[in-house]
Amino acid sequence: MITQRPKGTQDWYGESMHKRTVIEKLARDLCKVYNIKEIISPVFEHTVLFQRGVGETTDVVQKEMYTFMDKGDRSITLKPEGTAGAIRAYLENNLYAQSQPIKMFYVTPAFRYEQPQSGRLRQHHQFGVEIVGSKSPLVEVELISLITTFIKKIGLKDAKLHINSIGCANCRKTYNEALLAYLKKYENQLCPTCKERMLKNPLRVIDCKVPACKEIVANAPRTIEYLDEECREHFDELQNLLTSLNIPYEIDTGIVRGLDYYTKTVFEFVNSEGFTLCGGGRYDNLVHEIDEKQDIPSAGFGMGIERIIYFLEKEGVMVQPEPEISLYMGILGKEAKAAAYQIVNEMRLNGIIVETDYLDRSVKAQMKFANKIGAKNTVVIGADEIANNKAAIKNMDTHEQTEVELSQISEYFLRKEQ
Repeated sequence: MITQRPKGTQDWYGESMHKRTVIEKLARDLCKVYNIKEIISPVFEHTVLFQRGVGETTDVVQKEMYTFMDKGDRSITLKPEGTAGAIRAYLENNLYAQSQPIKMFYVTPAFRYEQPQSGRLRQHHQFGVEIVGSKSPLVEVELISLITTFIKKIGLKDAKLHINSIGCANCRKTYNEALLAYLKKYENQLCPTCKERMLKNPLRVIDCKVPACKEIVANAPRTIEYLDEECREHFDELQNLLTSLNIPYEIDTGIVRGLDYYTKTVFEFVNSEGFTLCGGGRYDNLVHEIDEKQDIPSAGFGMGIERIIYFLEKEGVMVQPEPEISLYMGILGKEAKAAAYQIVNEMRLNGIIVETDYLDRSVKAQMKFANKIGAKNTVVIGADEIANNKAAIKNMDTHEQTEVELSQISEYFLRKEQ
């Protein structure tokens, strides 16, 4: 039906739009403090970017992407996440030639064909940060610090940091051998997907949500037990830095990433019921996966805006209220329109929130509307006010009236709001 939105999408207006605006503003304000610059990449990319940048064996690529052939017979995909496009832009625009690291953030729509559920939609929106060009664990700490500050400022209480290390290619090889040997003992009890994963990428079995598989992997070897010296030092330094910043964390060996380009740190912010607010980590091999000529370390995180709103509502957190309307400008008669709107325009140029009449309503109807929209003050401009060059501004709470020259109305509110 043309009057019904597609399943898994949302119309943004009113209170939900206000919440989203507050969240996005906080994200941008925080990134400004951290000297992280905004990047906007296309909503669609060549499909091969996500096959490489997200991973051909992932559920995202195999089951959830919106992919189509364009008129030039090219395979195009609506972006399922923000990282791949940001890294592609980094490479294509030679940002590696600038002083490193490059710190980028984005607020972007993302598209995944999955069963809609609380905080997850087929078209959703992500706030993400990518830091490219440094191997230091201080990068992960900066990402975690930003998220911690965001969570605190937005008012969420139930979100705890979980961290893990999945090592590098060097220690992953030894670990995969140990994990595969363990899984083979229970092969017949694994779900069909995990039987396939076990042969292609055994690490992904750890992340399976099927209860029988979760029970099997509960006692499986963990990546943290197989870290080489470099990865162990990296993880130890990460923990020391978090401790020095008084950021509480829990080591959670169940957090894994099943793609080869993920290295060392992986982290999630999780509530007491086990729902994930956001996740991130280090992916030192991602740049190389997208462009084999480059080998540049990177790390980042992604946070779903709809998921944040879901958590806010679940905790009963009230976001900051919408700005109040300072003045409702009533208009009495055609001859007053130009003069009244001239004042409205001047006030808006000075950043004062003003509303006025567009429907030629009676003064009584206008005042009723002003009360409905919560205007703090009202004034009516008609022939008499224009002739006398004065109008009475009424405070809607106290009902006090103040007579002000028409040319001074804007100045009056500027002084009042200082």
